[in-house]
Amino acid sequence: MKDMGTFERWDVGLENMPGFLKSVDRIEAWLEGEVVDRAPIRFSQHNADFDAREYAKAWPSLRDRWMDTEFAVNDYASRLGSQPLLAETFPVYFPNLGPNWFAGCFGSPIEWGEVTSWAQPAVEDYDESLPALEFDMECELFKKMVELTDYALSVCEGKFIVGYTDMHPGMDCAAALRGTERILIDLIDRPEQAAALARKCEEPFFGIYDFFHEKLRARGQPSATWMTVPSFGKLHIPSADFSAMISTADFDRFIYPILEEECVHFDHNIFHIDGKGVARHTDSILSLPNLNAIQWVQGPGNDEPIMQWAPYLKSILAGGKSIIIDLKLSELEPFIGAFDKPDGIMLCIPSSETEEQKEIVKRVEKW
Repeated sequence: MKDMGTFERWDVGLENMPGFLKSVDRIEAWLEGEVVDRAPIRFSQHNADFDAREYAKAWPSLRDRWMDTEFAVNDYASRLGSQPLLAETFPVYFPNLGPNWFAGCFGSPIEWGEVTSWAQPAVEDYDESLPALEFDMECELFKKMVELTDYALSVCEGKFIVGYTDMHPGMDCAAALRGTERILIDLIDRPEQAAALARKCEEPFFGIYDFFHEKLRARGQPSATWMTVPSFGKLHIPSADFSAMISTADFDRFIYPILEEECVHFDHNIFHIDGKGVARHTDSILSLPNLNAIQWVQGPGNDEPIMQWAPYLKSILAGGKSIIIDLKLSELEPFIGAFDKPDGIMLCIPSSETEEQKEIVKRVEKW
């Protein structure tokens, strides 16, 4: 793992976050499983930005709303308001066309929903589709992502950080292109072709990431995305949501080698474990090289509350990785009581009131 001191650091000049560099100190310590003065805290949950809401403006279609560049960026800026951003609540705008944007640039038709979008299968026949399959930097989706990024950079100064979009290459992209049910069958009936498709979906990833990383870095931005954790190195959020539906043997065969290559490419990696289906592969995930942390997302219903996962979270910490979790305010005291020390723990707590946030910070400082 790389020494945090080797990365150049700078203050991005956020008007609502004068303590930016001190908060970065806490993040950098957390990535190493350490604590500066307290555990990092973000005052919102990770799915809060994706809740359905009403808009004052009307569009002819949902697609038009998603494609409205100025609205997307300015709406985010207006929702920041003038309230000071406390603790590690970094204001990060990440250009977003949904989790299947990467597959869309390979040619999958995109359907647009209220809070997300999804791809329709585009690979019907491996023999015909694989040779011609290419990531198209000239397609509308890619050009729109560049436009969103450039416009955000033109208006962000002093207000917010601009991050890169959510990218899902590898097997997640292959499942979008082929269709989830069909590729699950393919792993049994035609595993070599399914693996070839996943590899094809991985090939452009590093170049596409670096394209946006260099664009953002040229304008003084740290590396950040939807998780709103900034890094002065290259940050990546590896994930494999598709793996919730396969065995650990198939995870190790088809997905692990791709994730391994991804992690080696980046300075900092925070793995997104989306629920207990993906969690069955935790031992393999913890063995990934250059992995700093795990983001744990428990499911709704019986998978709540968070305290039932305390032994699991402790096992991750014991494995030498930090954790980032969503925590209800009512769960803060029981959670602190279950963990002897805050080393390697980052908390995301929904709170919008400044005084309440200050009280939370004071409590976490005593941990």
